[in-house]
Order: sequence, then C-alpha cells, then structure tokens
Amino acid sequence: MAQQLTRALRRLTPPEALTGAVVHGFGRGSAQLGFPTANLEIDWTDGAKTPAAQKIRNFVDTHDTGIYAAWAQVADGPDSGVYKAAVSVGWNPHFGDLERKTVEAWLLHDFAADFYGRTLRLLVVGYVRPELKFDSLDGLVAAIRADGDFCEQELGDAPKDDDGFFVAPA
Repeated sequence: MAQQLTRALRRLTPPEALTGAVVHGFGRGSAQLGFPTANLEIDWTDGAKTPAAQKIRNFVDTHDTGIYAAWAQVADGPDSGVYKAAVSVGWNPHFGDLERKTVEAWLLHDFAADFYGRTLRLLVVGYVRPELKFDSLDGLVAAIRADGDFCEQELGDAPKDDDGFFVAPA
C-alpha cells in the first residue's frame, strides 16, 4: 500500500546558499533508484572550517531532515546552467546504513556526464516534507518522483538571485 504524503512548500527566509564539492555517495541514486543525485561534501570534523563548509554544516545541524526545494548549479562544470532540484537532507531511513546525515540533490536536468569533484551551488528555498522510511523500494521511488514533480512545479520560472550567488555560465 502506498504511503500518503503531504507536500507543501514552507519558504526559508532567507533562502540558504550552500556551496561545496560533489562527492561519491553509496551509488544508489542512479543505479538503484533511477535518480542521479549529487552528494554535497560535509565536513564533520571539529574545529575550524572554511566559511562555505561551516555554512553546510550549520544547515545540516540546524534544519529539519526531509526534502527541500532548491535551485542548483554545477558552477565549474561544462553545463553551468541553473536548474531546479529536489534535495534530501538526512539519514536515508529506507536504507538505514548511515552514520552521518547527507545532503543529496537531484538536479531536475539531464547532464551529459557526472560531475564528481565539481563545485555545486544550492540555493535552498523551502522545506517540502519530512524524511520517511518507506514500506518498499517502489514506494520510495514513487515518492522521489513525486518530490521532483512537486519541486518542478513550485519553484516557478527562475530563481531570485539578487545577491549574485550563481556564477555566469562560461
């Protein structure tokens, strides 16, 4: 039986601007689920961090786990357009094998190649729903697809980037 999910865009004021490297995750996004995701590097060490790394850590430590709507850019990639994204922040409870939270962005765009090691910019504009454990892999896949559809619709036509967060395409 499919789980009923309520989605609503709860705007973050101001939006959270996160910048970090794309790192390898478990490889489940594309291979197992059919949704290629970009895992944002999180510095879990104690002590001094770069301002960008500290901002990611603060976001993960202070925001609810769940799905977020965002605008995303692979700033130093061959395709540096700004695209809509559904972002998962949390523990991936369906799999239950994480020691630390992750930030995984599903950019709602088809890229020609992967972008591990590239710089990902995320402008997280709103919270969509809490993180959940699903009864089946099919249920999880259906929820992810619906999350993407919801973010696609709710984000509208173009990001508001008054602060120049996104870099101009090369």
